[in-house]
Amino acid sequence: MILNGEDVTGLIRTSEVSAFASAVSAIGSVRAFLLDVQRDMAKKNNVIMDGRDIGTVILPNADVKFFMTASDDARAERRRAELAEKGENISVEEVKKSLSARDKQDSTRKIAPAIPASDAIMLDNSGSFDETVDRALKIIESRIK
Repeated sequence: MILNGEDVTGLIRTSEVSAFASAVSAIGSVRAFLLDVQRDMAKKNNVIMDGRDIGTVILPNADVKFFMTASDDARAERRRAELAEKGENISVEEVKKSLSARDKQDSTRKIAPAIPASDAIMLDNSGSFDETVDRALKIIESRIK
């Protein structure tokens, strides 16, 4: 994530930010404000957006939509490793519990639940980053000509 020319990915990928993001995303006024910001960004630029409702709410007419999935074990281990790099020591089981709670909260919220768009391509990213990118690029190249 680049903000004003600076990579802030590490700053926004903490467990605290993840917990707050899920809670804040359920607030209608916040979602309405961000909806306009995100759509304006996509209108003015070629973008790749990541979010649980990008394909259903934010950019329902996007050229290509992926709904990323992964095994619980793969997701938990990745998140645990990411947090460990930031000095947060948490067990894989705690991460699984946290991910499960967020998944439930996000998929059952009244405003823009996190569900796949009807035309989204399910993309399992349980494997490596490079494998996932290769699969995604092949799909994108086949759809955008």
